Amino acid sequence: MAQSYCDFAREHPLHQAYHDQEYGFPLATDAALFERLALEINQAGLSWQTILKKKENFQRAFEGFDLDRVASYGPQEEERLLSDAGIIRNRLKVRAVIENARRLVVLREQHGSFANWLTLHHPLNKEQWVKLFKKNFVFTGGEIVNEFLMSTGYLPGAHQDSCPIYHQILTLNPPWYQQ
Repeated sequence: MAQSYCDFAREHPLHQAYHDQEYGFPLATDAALFERLALEINQAGLSWQTILKKKENFQRAFEGFDLDRVASYGPQEEERLLSDAGIIRNRLKVRAVIENARRLVVLREQHGSFANWLTLHHPLNKEQWVKLFKKNFVFTGGEIVNEFLMSTGYLPGAHQDSCPIYHQILTLNPPWYQQ
């Protein structure tokens, strides 16, 4: 049987903090949701440990994941990001984060917030979510969408039922639990 993230995180200080304080906890602000989407996009093909080590650098580089600021980025900001050794310097990923910020600004104008848009479509199964994300965003394959939704409380599975954090998250009534 494969080791679960709950088991793995207990053995690794960097992962343990993320597991105990962030993973699976419901998020509501545009900046927090956008940050998580951006981090999941940047994790593609890399370890989550790499992303966790660079998380503060991402927050600094993308100016706190302020949607309006990132959506306004042009070629100069893109080059600044691509020269920043503190983040993942992958042109496709940098462009995806900027483009998704632009798309999220439009969704915010239509629905009030990213969280409202997610709530409007909830509950969907994983396949339906993936289809919806691919229609509305770039660089959002099945694994990215699944991890984004599990990590923000829209899909179950972030923690084992026997994990104490699972029970803590239940008290927060995450969207997947409201079904």
